[in-house]
Amino acid sequence: VQLQASGGGLVQDGGSLTLSCTASGSIYSIVVMAWYRQPPGKERDLVATITWGGSTNYSDSVKGRFTISRDIVRNTVLLQMNNLNAEDTAVYYCNGVIKDYGLRGVSTSTYWGQGTQVTVSS
Repeated sequence: VQLQASGGGLVQDGGSLTLSCTASGSIYSIVVMAWYRQPPGKERDLVATITWGGSTNYSDSVKGRFTISRDIVRNTVLLQMNNLNAEDTAVYYCNGVIKDYGLRGVSTSTYWGQGTQVTVSS
């Protein structure tokens, strides 16, 4: 299974960006997907999660500004980010807890996508 993230870039303060992450490979089912971010010199923190049933959760720092959603058919999770500010500058990573087909049948594993840089200029 692979997670491919895209959509980062440079945006002005108050602007918007949408990140996308698509899971591919021997997927049986997706349990939950999430976005994390790691600002320069800091640890990686959870931003938002969505279960494949549609339940969402957000960190307090992004609540009301970011929206996580999923496309079940395309195995894709989106992160719509509005009203961005300098504190949102970070490398954003998608994460998935996925049931996949292995040599011993179906098993559950955690996968990470490559990071995508989001830079907010003031």
